[in-house]
Amino acid sequence: MIEVIRIADRLIGRSQAPFIIAEMSGNHNQSLERALEIVEAVARSGAHALKIQTYTPDTMTIDLDEREFHISDPESLWKGTSLYKLYVEAYTPWEWHKPIFDRSRELGLIAFSTPFDATSVDFLETLDVPCYKIASFENTDLPLIRRVAATGKPLIISTGMATVAELDETARAAREAGCKDLILLKCTSTYPATAENTNILTIPHLRELFGCEVGLSDHTMGLGVSVASVALGASVIEKHFTLNRADGGVDSAFSMEPGEMAQLVAETERAWQALGQISYGPIEAEKKSLLYRRSLYIVQDIKSGYVLTKENVRAIRPGLGLPSKYLDILIGRTVNRDLQKGTALTWEVIG
Repeated sequence: MIEVIRIADRLIGRSQAPFIIAEMSGNHNQSLERALEIVEAVARSGAHALKIQTYTPDTMTIDLDEREFHISDPESLWKGTSLYKLYVEAYTPWEWHKPIFDRSRELGLIAFSTPFDATSVDFLETLDVPCYKIASFENTDLPLIRRVAATGKPLIISTGMATVAELDETARAAREAGCKDLILLKCTSTYPATAENTNILTIPHLRELFGCEVGLSDHTMGLGVSVASVALGASVIEKHFTLNRADGGVDSAFSMEPGEMAQLVAETERAWQALGQISYGPIEAEKKSLLYRRSLYIVQDIKSGYVLTKENVRAIRPGLGLPSKYLDILIGRTVNRDLQKGTALTWEVIG
């Protein structure tokens, strides 16, 4: 049985409101001042965590702008550049990590990162991060998975592109290397992603298959997919975040702005609250509303001995009379006393 996971001072699980992660990625646009503004905007939005990425261009790839190292896909947000140049633009300088994390903690945010190689993990350990995130493109990098898992800290892994067999290898490697708290995030590795390609019905299947907490790393535009995922059991939602999409940046096109993030926090919590439990019949809060059901009432003054007809008895609101299902049975019966218009019909007045 899956236990509630603790990351810093936050509990994560289906018994808790969704854990909302704002991913800064490269939206700092190579400005530490802007990065810190992003941290402050995330805190104001009500999100619970701020995540960055830890790598250098040289730990990601080599400096070539030809063949497969050149991004030529006409549909890519980053077409026309090289992988290396993209990472030069997007990476977060390592000397920025501490001020970003310090400011996050001052504002009550849980701050952590995605490492992309062993040197990144070693560095992040010196900053005492409370957990780690593995990106979709690294979810089959078993040496990296083992290195992160060996820290013993909670591990969040995006599942983009991974087959069930690959995820099985990943989960096994993580657990065998010491990971006790594993969270898998359903993810579609397109930027932006479409709702049609998100397949969030996979979320409860992930939980069942791997016996772990589950969530969504959401690259779609808007709130709908994230809110729907909560209804399917997602306890973690990750969204990219920027101050303003119009400012540009490597990930700005599919990132949330501050007002949208605040709405995401509110609506995912509302979706979680709405789940409740299987329930039929009036709940306590509905009992007063029973008064306004339809029921049978005398709608004309009648004397004792009169016959009930469809003209003098009707199903109307409020609900203090006999249920309207008895109308056909009562038509043609007589009453045993004088009745005024507006009298709730009961069995006692039937002759």
